[in-house]
Amino acid sequence: MLPTWQEIWHLQFLWNTVEAWVLALGAFLGSFTVLPIVQGFIKARRRKWVEAKGELPLAIELATRLVERTSWLFLWTVALFLAFSVLTLPYHIRRAIEIAIVVTFWLQVAWWAMAAVRFAIERRRARSGLADPQLAGSIEVILFIANLGIWTLAFLLALANLNVEIGPLLAGLGIGGIAVALAVQTVLGDLLASLSIALDKPFAVGDALAIDAFNGTVENIGVKSTRLRSVSGEQIIMSNADILKSRVRNFGRMRERRVAMMLGVTYDTPADTLRAIPAAMREIIEAQRQTRFDRCHFLVYGESALQFELVFFVTTPDYNTYADVQQAVNLAILERFASIGVKFAFPTRVLLNS
Repeated sequence: MLPTWQEIWHLQFLWNTVEAWVLALGAFLGSFTVLPIVQGFIKARRRKWVEAKGELPLAIELATRLVERTSWLFLWTVALFLAFSVLTLPYHIRRAIEIAIVVTFWLQVAWWAMAAVRFAIERRRARSGLADPQLAGSIEVILFIANLGIWTLAFLLALANLNVEIGPLLAGLGIGGIAVALAVQTVLGDLLASLSIALDKPFAVGDALAIDAFNGTVENIGVKSTRLRSVSGEQIIMSNADILKSRVRNFGRMRERRVAMMLGVTYDTPADTLRAIPAAMREIIEAQRQTRFDRCHFLVYGESALQFELVFFVTTPDYNTYADVQQAVNLAILERFASIGVKFAFPTRVLLNS
């Protein structure tokens, strides 16, 4: 005689009835089907909202970012947890499943935390209006440090949830950390220096720097070192700690260029002609584009020349523009001095016969 459905339903199989296994399978398939559908729906709604209104409220934007960062492994683990919650299993199997669920959960929490950190950085960049080069190096350093802290915390919390005593582990890590810090203090110094550069932002990728005897453009700001491309073409690699100890001249943030010139004329130049030189210099500077005249004065009786100091500004930091203006000013001074009868002085020596 064949067993009835009721008898089959209550038949024992692997520590549980067939009914319990069917319910577990239904919970697994149902949750593993519904959760991805909900995730996809939220993603689609977010895209439509952004296309329609351009920006989401802060809380909704963060929530949708976290939904997008939810992995399939986590969804599979949630479905597995719901399925096995209706089953009775031996201790070693339940323990293995519990370990897998806890580890996967804290992995997902770490991914969510990293997504939140990146979201906060992007939002701050959008509000401050800073260009990408100003944050390119900072983001790399900040994310590295945040990544290290988040994954360490997630690891410790996972151990605590698995009833592992982490007090001795923390004490051991503290003692070991001191020993490691003493052994790699140079590396840690560079790491802290990179954090200082990321927060203080004395320079950014693309800035032209002069550091001691080295000149170059910043190509990359890393966790340990900063890379410059020198004016002669080679790459210069400098540790971040050494950069912070040096005097850094950042030409990338120059707003304009100041030009100071000494003009020496001969001692036999008439006084009226000397008085006309400052006005002539003003006319020359003001005739050039992207310049601002500051002053021109007869300042020094030199050994072989009467010396005028000419100061003006090129109102753009571009070096090629500065060189073009300087060339035009030099040629104009030559022409003007020739027209008013002024001669440039040069070192001379007079010998007297006794």
